[in-house]
Amino acid sequence: MLLAVLILTGLLSLAGGGQAAMLRLDDIHLRDPFILPVAEEGKYYLYGTGWTPPDGPGFAVYISRDLVTWEGPQAAFKPPEGFASYDYWAPEVHRHGGRYYMLATFRPTPEGSVRQTRVLVADRPEGPFRFHSEGPATPADWFCLDGTLFWDEANKPWMVYCHEWVQTVDGEMRAQRLTEDLRQCTGDPLLLFRASEAPWCRTARFGAADGYITDGPFLHRLPSGHLLMLWSSFGEGGYKQAVAHSQSGTIQGPWFQEPQPIFERDGGHGMLFRTFDGTLLLTLHQPNRHPEERPRLFRVVMDGNRLHLGPWGP
Repeated sequence: MLLAVLILTGLLSLAGGGQAAMLRLDDIHLRDPFILPVAEEGKYYLYGTGWTPPDGPGFAVYISRDLVTWEGPQAAFKPPEGFASYDYWAPEVHRHGGRYYMLATFRPTPEGSVRQTRVLVADRPEGPFRFHSEGPATPADWFCLDGTLFWDEANKPWMVYCHEWVQTVDGEMRAQRLTEDLRQCTGDPLLLFRASEAPWCRTARFGAADGYITDGPFLHRLPSGHLLMLWSSFGEGGYKQAVAHSQSGTIQGPWFQEPQPIFERDGGHGMLFRTFDGTLLLTLHQPNRHPEERPRLFRVVMDGNRLHLGPWGP
């Protein structure tokens, strides 16, 4: 009880402009976690869905030196005057050319009613981030979410995103080239795979509709050159973390699905990163029910091109 009071007191102090609280991951209510290591600072930056500051919606960042204790939350993005959105989802941050680029999902109003991924930019990993793309980077009339940044073998930028089941019934994973300045998608969207291609995937119901869900793409190239993609959907027993593989080693695929998810205990939307000592870790949120979602960390053990998850501890 005393710990809970101290945490609450710290959060209230932050809201009033005081010092940020020191938290454990179990104290942080967050979906879709994304961790950016910044080696020269010796700091890890944690972003995700689910933070609303006292003065309105946006995205937060938490900061740690050891992945155990975290300082925050502090505002990384607050919407500019005149911008409103139903959704503020799945921010991820990448460093490029000395700046920091955030890809995040919005459903703006009154600009439109479809979900879209936009690109934001900042000079520091903690922000403040501001819009970089002019309107949606994804197709203007598509429901899209969870855009992720990928650099191909020719060092060209791509966005991989989900074309939502609300329009397709069978959710799609799409890829599209980004302009060199990372402002907009260009060219035709490339279909990578559909959710139903995974043998373990089942339809999920939201409201009065059923569909096959695609969620949370994240691409990772192994030292061998093999290219894989983390993604999530629903199967027997709930939300799951899965892996797909590119047979060609390129974003064009063809992509094939592992027969079973790598995490089946009602958690997903994961990503991979390396600690400052080179250890490969996966973070995802678990469980997938509000308001219990928390970021989790797992050590990744490789078996050829296959990922296996184990416990992680400092």
